[in-house]
Amino acid sequence: MRYGAKKIEQKWQKIWESKKLYEIDLNSKKPKFYCLVMFPYPSGDKLHIGHWYNFAPVDSYARFMRMQGFNVFEPMGYDAFGLPAENYAIKTGVAPKESTEKNISYMRQQLGRIGTMYDWSKEVNTSHPDYYKWTQWVFLELFKKGLAYRKEAPVNWCGSCQTVLANEQVKEGLCERCDTTVIQKDLTQWFFKITDYAEDLLNHRGLEWPEKTLAMQVHWIGRKEGINIDYEIEGADKKISVFTTRPDTNFGATFIVVAPDSLFVTENLDVFPKKKEVKAYVDETAKKTELERMSEGRKKTGVFTGWYAVNNLNGRKMPIYVGDFVLATVGTGNVVGVPGHDLRDFEFAKAMGLDVIRVVIGPDGDKSEITRPEQVQEEEGVMVNSDFLDGMNIHKATVKIMDHLEEKGWGKRVVIYRLRDWLLSRQRYWGAPIPIVRCKKCGDVPVPEKDLPVLLPEKDVDYKPKGKAPLASVDSFVKTKCPKCGGSAEREVDTMDTFVDSSWYFLRYLDSHDEARPFDPAINKKWMPVDMYVGGPEHACMHLLYARFIHKALMNDRKAEPFKRLVHQGLITKDGAKMSKSKGNVVSPDEFVEKYGSDVFRMYMMFMGPFTEGGDWNDRGITGIARFADRAWNLVAGKHAAKDTEELTRRLHGTIKKVTEDIQAFHFNTALAAMMELVNLAYKDGMSLSAKKLFVQILAPFAPHLAEESWEYLYVIASGAKQSIPSIFDAGWPKFDAKYLKADTFELVIQVNGKVRARAKADIGISKEDAVKLALQQASVQVHTKDKKRLKEIFVPDKLVNIVVN
Repeated sequence: MRYGAKKIEQKWQKIWESKKLYEIDLNSKKPKFYCLVMFPYPSGDKLHIGHWYNFAPVDSYARFMRMQGFNVFEPMGYDAFGLPAENYAIKTGVAPKESTEKNISYMRQQLGRIGTMYDWSKEVNTSHPDYYKWTQWVFLELFKKGLAYRKEAPVNWCGSCQTVLANEQVKEGLCERCDTTVIQKDLTQWFFKITDYAEDLLNHRGLEWPEKTLAMQVHWIGRKEGINIDYEIEGADKKISVFTTRPDTNFGATFIVVAPDSLFVTENLDVFPKKKEVKAYVDETAKKTELERMSEGRKKTGVFTGWYAVNNLNGRKMPIYVGDFVLATVGTGNVVGVPGHDLRDFEFAKAMGLDVIRVVIGPDGDKSEITRPEQVQEEEGVMVNSDFLDGMNIHKATVKIMDHLEEKGWGKRVVIYRLRDWLLSRQRYWGAPIPIVRCKKCGDVPVPEKDLPVLLPEKDVDYKPKGKAPLASVDSFVKTKCPKCGGSAEREVDTMDTFVDSSWYFLRYLDSHDEARPFDPAINKKWMPVDMYVGGPEHACMHLLYARFIHKALMNDRKAEPFKRLVHQGLITKDGAKMSKSKGNVVSPDEFVEKYGSDVFRMYMMFMGPFTEGGDWNDRGITGIARFADRAWNLVAGKHAAKDTEELTRRLHGTIKKVTEDIQAFHFNTALAAMMELVNLAYKDGMSLSAKKLFVQILAPFAPHLAEESWEYLYVIASGAKQSIPSIFDAGWPKFDAKYLKADTFELVIQVNGKVRARAKADIGISKEDAVKLALQQASVQVHTKDKKRLKEIFVPDKLVNIVVN
């Protein structure tokens, strides 16, 4: 008998909805469990199987936690602002709001068909005014705390998207959205001061996150301990400050290089002895991307400023160059060149014909003149040619020279970070307007909270990018009154980076309909942090870092964390390639759900392989999962055994144990495999009514509709009862009995010359002699050992015996 998925799934989805089974009382006294997946982008069209692979298994985990007795909160919403909807509007004329709402409507149907446990009463949509009102409030909160500011700065500019990008949105010099080469452009923009929280963001105590993700954040933040060394400039009555992490090699310094866009160059451009050459070089550098300037193997270039700095340690005059391989945003924007012990410095010295001095003897013992790149030593060794540092290990010498420089007043220890402030201005329409009014008299004035939200205009908007924000051309939006003086003023026309919307949405879920505040502090205190958060690893240095920063800032607690445990789902590919519309390899789940039902599709996705690894999509195996669903249903609906065999009882309790442990570890594929083996055994040995109930309970998180139908059948139809019963998801999770896990017997594998020739039931603890005797009694073994000389027997206790003959 086949399991009628479509009819049964519709039945139970209607029952769940009518009973409001998954609407959660956030004030319940049950232990809380906040389970969350990263919400989807409706501006990017409908859900594909990658979304299913994320959402369905996590829903199974949430159902398991509910059955464990937790009050599970599993909400869903939409990260609805974004470029795809705006680009679609430019192409078709369909307003972003219209296309986004259409996509959300379809997504909602798709999500409903999964059969998830989402509490739809708390749904959020970041493009709705009732949500982005509070995104604007978040901006104002940071503005009040001095964490939001506006300044002119060189920014990443995508000519195709016609907008600014944060550093995190530039991948190998290209726009992460459209792969256009990103250029540098000076613009006045809004920033969040995330750098104020750099040290706090490095603190990962208490986080159950993948080590790789934590390492990525540490690398991105890029904490470095070093020293700023001040050098006098000969004949100029000026100083230049240089950051270095390796002051131990300073006796080998032979030059200084400064970034073309550094403050030092800007302040001295008109007074350099060789200002004409420097200006030409600076202008030429402005045409290059940061990626081009930093690319490995690129020939080092530079121009001499005509100035020399004097090394306080030895009186050496060091020429000061401008070089494009140095970045203004790193350290002081000025680098001291030690070509004997830094490969980049060595390449520059060779290009400019500068001296190379050895001050370290490395582990190889080479004391010769440094003339080749492979001689450049950086990480280990002993000091030479360095006065009072001679003979010291480089690490001890680093501490010694820092102490010396500070005592003399020539330097100061500092900590710097690679992390840059979060650039949040976007010259696009489909985003939350920045709640600032610009007044000629009062300057930048925040919009009062009572006047939020600052609404996006829906009429007379030209979405086509022109290098400035589309809102700038909507006079009815721009022209306003200053909240402070009442005079004529203009609104900020940039919108916020959509990562601002997603940096706090987990708080809004907890109080999504509150019109007076973004979240209830009492509920927030009870439910935060999120207990389980699941999403892609590509968000490590963007969303996950931004959300941690915003949460700490809003909570006024630098130790506060939004997500306790983090799991990354693997990537589902098609023919070895990432799915994308442009490649035409996106697989829609809809046809498979229609044909096989959502439970079968859910289990197939979970059976593909380890959840955190993903895999290549292939639908050939889905029929096997459909057969398993049929067999499970037929087992439940079939005749009950009067009593379970010992073997089935042991296997049942062993399966309960394994499924419990595997779900907790997100090893859904092996949990399903164990249940398949149990079903196969039950078909052979039969299964009692009580055993069937236990089986259906452990199946429930994986096939919720099938489990509900089976549960009803076992309690109502098979038992003859007429009253309705609680959902299986409120029936609790079965416990295994440890006494059944200790088997008295096992299956002895019998090999002859390493090949399996038989299997036989044997007592646990059987001796080698008895195992060999048992093996030789097997007919299939006798065929391969008759008239042959036995050389030896290899015995693995409680596993196998191998008889070697010739």
